[in-house]
This record gives sequence, structure tokens and C-alpha cells, in this order.
Amino acid sequence: MICFNPGQATRDAAIRQTLVARLEETIKDTDRLPRPERDQLAGQLSAKPGLKRLLRQTPGGLLRVDKKKIAAEERLDGKYLLRSSDPKLSAEDIALGYKQLLEVERGWRDMKQIIDLRPVHHRREDRIRAHVVLCWLALLLIRVAETSTGQTWNRLRKELDRLHAVTYTGPAGVFRQSTDLTKPQRDIYTALNITPPKKIIDLTTRR
Repeated sequence: MICFNPGQATRDAAIRQTLVARLEETIKDTDRLPRPERDQLAGQLSAKPGLKRLLRQTPGGLLRVDKKKIAAEERLDGKYLLRSSDPKLSAEDIALGYKQLLEVERGWRDMKQIIDLRPVHHRREDRIRAHVVLCWLALLLIRVAETSTGQTWNRLRKELDRLHAVTYTGPAGVFRQSTDLTKPQRDIYTALNITPPKKIIDLTTRR
């Protein structure tokens, strides 16, 4: 199954345009150089895969931008191939399955990096297992929140971090209240089926 991602196509084109500009600047005025120097420059460019694939050398040793290669890459911008062994799956299910696979792989990277699985400051096996399970549960909650809201965890955390508990002290006593919920915050609580915090969290009067 061939898939097309318009956003990726735009990014592919922009990256190639940057590489072409760099290559054109690098080989500009090289026709005046002796053949050995041009060959030396071509050898240096061969160590840069991004530029090498767009470089063409004529039979006379002149350095040129390979326009045929550019045209061939343009036809593939934003396209990728997915393969499934189950002929009963629809194209949407196959694409969704691969997308979920990418999320699983990202989850494993998060386990190793973002949620700080290491270092493990434990010696007993049961405590090490408990540490790993807690990290896994934290990651599971993150994925549930992302799936339920359709937003990334970084965006969710950034939005919810704006919610604060403020303490006021006066002659009558002390009370704590939460800041007013924004619409994005209310939408997150609704999507996660969580009751929003009360406006007045705590109230202590002075006698």
C-alpha cells in the first residue's frame, strides 16, 4: 500500500532545496579548476551523502547538479510503502497499525530516557521490579491521556501546568483556591473523564 503525507512532502522538498543550494554554491566556478582539483572536490563531496546523491560528474570531469535525480526524488516526496501479510485489513487499518507501532517504539524510548528509568537506586530484586513497574504505569497513563485527548503529552503537561493553587491569608483566616480553568484545560478534564478541581480547596477561619 502506498501512502502519501502532504506535510512530509513539504518537508522533503524543503530539505532537498536546501541541499541543492549548498551543492550549487560548492561547485560554483569549478569549471575553471584543473581536472585533478575537480576530482578531489568530488571525492570530498562523496563523504556527504546528502550532497553526493545530487551530484553528477560529466565525462569531461565537470561537476553538475543532477537534475534527473532531483526530478526522481520529487515524485517520491511524502510517499512511503506499507506492507501487510493480512489481505483482509483495510488501508486505514494498516496505516493505523503502523502508526501505533511508531507510538510503541516511542514509548520504549521514553522508558529509557524521558521518564528516567535509570538510575535505579535499589538492590533487592522486588524493589527493582517495583521501580520498573511504576515507570511503566507512568508511561501507560501518558499514553492513555494522549489517546483520549488526541494531544501529545508535552502539550497536555504544558497546558495543565498553568493551573495553580493559590493561598490567601487575611484577618479572617486562610483559604486556598485554584485558578480559573481555561477552555483547553476543561476540554482535557472532560476527555479524560476527570472531575476538575474545586474552586475553593481549603478554608481555615480564625477565631
